[in-house]
Amino acid sequence: MSATTTEPAARNAAFAGVLQRQGAAVVLVLGLAASWFAFPHFGTADNLRSLVLQGSFLAVIALGMTFVIISGGIDLSVGSNYALGGVLAAYGAQYGLVVAILLPLAVCSLIGLVNGVLIARTGMAPFIVTLASLLFARGLLLALTSEGATTYKVDPGSAFLWLGQGTIFGIGVPVYLTLVLFALGGLLLRRTRFGQSVFAIGGAEQSALLMGLPVARTKISLYTLSGALAGFAGVLTAAYLQSGVTVIGVGTELDAISVVVIGGTLLTGGAGTIIGTLVGVLLRTLIQNVINQIGTLDSNYQTVVSGAFLLVVVVIQRLLARSRTR
Repeated sequence: MSATTTEPAARNAAFAGVLQRQGAAVVLVLGLAASWFAFPHFGTADNLRSLVLQGSFLAVIALGMTFVIISGGIDLSVGSNYALGGVLAAYGAQYGLVVAILLPLAVCSLIGLVNGVLIARTGMAPFIVTLASLLFARGLLLALTSEGATTYKVDPGSAFLWLGQGTIFGIGVPVYLTLVLFALGGLLLRRTRFGQSVFAIGGAEQSALLMGLPVARTKISLYTLSGALAGFAGVLTAAYLQSGVTVIGVGTELDAISVVVIGGTLLTGGAGTIIGTLVGVLLRTLIQNVINQIGTLDSNYQTVVSGAFLLVVVVIQRLLARSRTR
């Protein structure tokens, strides 16, 4: 094959790769610009602050999901862990700030640890293991709250509330905490051996084993991290709502998966970015905000639009992946 033939093919493959990674960011910028001009209230400081605050809770969960999906796995338990973490945080708040944070982190991390051990050591499918954990965590939540009849409320004077309701320069504390976690997650994924192992496992697990990479240990760490971050999102939500709400988290695992995939992470594993997930969260939050701005549309249309958009993204990813391998 001549050089003149391979050069266009290489350029097309490179363009497909860039589009796969940055396509969501382009759509986000265009969506923000269009919404800014179409809706007078959209560009106000209050609305923008609300937009990033509402997206921060899902972003924390999606951060852990990003690591799991890049490794070629899936974690369906994050929604129930998220709700359980919120209830445990509200319950623990009566014993002080430290208990309110550490109790949900410990329990949700333990659930993630069990997921990781079962997946890594027994070879069980992540879908089955985390589905069982979803049911376990939701059942534990219902048991702790008498099937939802008991709602643990946080005392109005508790220092714990600052985590969810406090502001710095007018922006909610959860937003800053989310940005810090994403910065640390980006460094962990891109600048450490652990991150390299995550990509290698997602790309070709058998090859990673032959290279001597700690596949089992990495998987266990991934699912533990995912559980911990879901629990921490619950902590922030409990502090924000001033109570442990039992009905949250239903379907949140699907929301997390969708924003990760929309952000450019391949469901098959081996490719993805932390910043892409953040873009995916902002894009989903933008869709929700625009629907609210329109006012005449039912909020359920958010799910319809998100589902349709996710389907389009997955199809485009598949087409781009094929074009890069030609």
